[in-house]
Amino acid sequence: MTLYEAVYTRKSIRNFRKDKVETSILEGMIQFYHEMEPLFPGIETSIELIDTQGSKKAKSRLGGIINVAAPYYLVIYTEDKERADMNAGYIMQQISLYLFSKGVGSCFQGMGHLKGEMPKEGMRCVILMAIGYPKVDMVRNQADAKRESMEDLCAVKEPPRRFVKEFLEVARLAPSAFNSQPWRFVVYENRVHVFSKQTVAHRRLLGKYNEFDFGIMLANIMIAAEQLWVDVDLIRLDNITHMDLPNNRYVISIIMREQ
Repeated sequence: MTLYEAVYTRKSIRNFRKDKVETSILEGMIQFYHEMEPLFPGIETSIELIDTQGSKKAKSRLGGIINVAAPYYLVIYTEDKERADMNAGYIMQQISLYLFSKGVGSCFQGMGHLKGEMPKEGMRCVILMAIGYPKVDMVRNQADAKRESMEDLCAVKEPPRRFVKEFLEVARLAPSAFNSQPWRFVVYENRVHVFSKQTVAHRRLLGKYNEFDFGIMLANIMIAAEQLWVDVDLIRLDNITHMDLPNNRYVISIIMREQ
């Protein structure tokens, strides 16, 4: 299974078996991380795999609210720079899809954190991800995804190209904190301006997860771009405002060109 195929069928797993995951898969995950091109290469990150099986010391490092019991937790650390959480979301989504392609389930634990020393001064823990073999079927039918309709997410200004429609669909399927789906899109023929929903509820309850969620969504888009042979530029345009989308904040623009 490719990462592109995984985008359409992955679902979050909340019930894990206690079985150990093959060493080759875990080592492959680490190698995949090191070979990955991050969203913002100038931001330093690192990951750590916590094996909780038979280790009280490992379990004692888990803090905050952990909603699922899993044999492993993957932690991502980042230096504290602008858009660091977006970069972390971009990385972790790709790792999640990589694991799914190997038959391993995962679930983001946004309210969890890791106790103890950071791997390097100036780094911080962004999020934990529960990892393990699922007790239940880990494949989701695309039609079963509980997501907003394309009509609710998009303001279409020009008829989009075929590949733009596919990009919007993988963006729509992206997971988000509490399934909040904070993204909104202003769509043109070969470009999409991305906005973040800024209702009071989103700002107060979900603001801390917002940037990470956008990183997840952009990972889906970049995976689709590679699969469909489309060049993508992610840029911020000075002349874009939120005037066309009340209660929304401009995030980034996606410019697309077929190779």
